Amino acid sequence: MPESNIVLSEIDFVRLMAMQPPPTLRAELERAIVIPTESVQTDVVTMNARVHYRDEKAGLDREVRIVFPDEADIAQGKVSVLAPVGAALIGLSVGQAIDWDFPDGTERRLTVIAVDQAATTSEATSTRQH
Repeated sequence: MPESNIVLSEIDFVRLMAMQPPPTLRAELERAIVIPTESVQTDVVTMNARVHYRDEKAGLDREVRIVFPDEADIAQGKVSVLAPVGAALIGLSVGQAIDWDFPDGTERRLTVIAVDQAATTSEATSTRQH
């Protein structure tokens, strides 16, 4: 699958790079198109956005909120940007897919279905069999 660029706000890019991300996430960040925060489209996965995505291999749709590591709480559906799912989804737009290596040795294709920039912190992860 040819790589397509991800889009990041200047603020997200600076904060993420300052965290010294792992090599796979760092590579994604380095090829990102970095734009002013106010120019980021609402269909782009940004920090604190709620993301509805499909794990093509597992056949599951999930919804998570991408957060910084200190805010992660899987029970509330908050996934760290340093976790495999968070790192894979950050910067993608609705309709984009990415093939990502997971710690269990599998490669999964994740496809962004919807993005909600107005996500609230109290929403939990939902999982549906697809």
